[in-house]
Amino acid sequence: MEVTRTRVDGDSLRSRGLKAQQMLRGELEGEDLEREVEQRLLFTKFEEAQNWARKNALFPLGFGLACCAIEMITIIGSPRNDIARFGHEAVRASPRQADMMILSGRVSVKMAPIIRRIYDQMLEPKWVIAMGACSSSAGMFNNYALVQGADKFMPVDIYVPGCPPRPEALIYGINKLQKMIWDRPDLGWRERYKAEGTEEPARFPEGPVA
Repeated sequence: MEVTRTRVDGDSLRSRGLKAQQMLRGELEGEDLEREVEQRLLFTKFEEAQNWARKNALFPLGFGLACCAIEMITIIGSPRNDIARFGHEAVRASPRQADMMILSGRVSVKMAPIIRRIYDQMLEPKWVIAMGACSSSAGMFNNYALVQGADKFMPVDIYVPGCPPRPEALIYGINKLQKMIWDRPDLGWRERYKAEGTEEPARFPEGPVA
């Protein structure tokens, strides 16, 4: 039965190729042409196509804080666990060219406002993955010098536990983020969290500089 199924599939692929050649040559006419065109058309909504392109072309921000950053670099650049197959290998060094932050490592109190400023400068819509126990809940560092979780100063979409997390865990988190982008076509985090008016203030006052 398997041999027969393989032969049928091969014949169908061969017949489709022949029909495609006939259509390109202009040999198909009438009902045959209409049937062939209907089988090759795909109808969708603009929002769904936009979200499909957005979830498969995330630009992560190259931003690491501690030992989890080495794990993140291994996942992004290694040939075995690379994220190029998901369309996320274009790591950006500037927040104005990135829309996904993978926060890897512990966050100190002095570093939190800097991370928040970098986050505010990222493109919208934008998402955050808290990679590891330290960025999710401070992990083993329960003291006054570290922030007890990145969600204390900015919204976090996906939490990836572990110390450090396995490459499969981060890839699974990225896949969950893709599903979130596909299912929730929002304009950005400000609409999701009702946080209008939290834009970063201008560094210089308006008007000419004296």
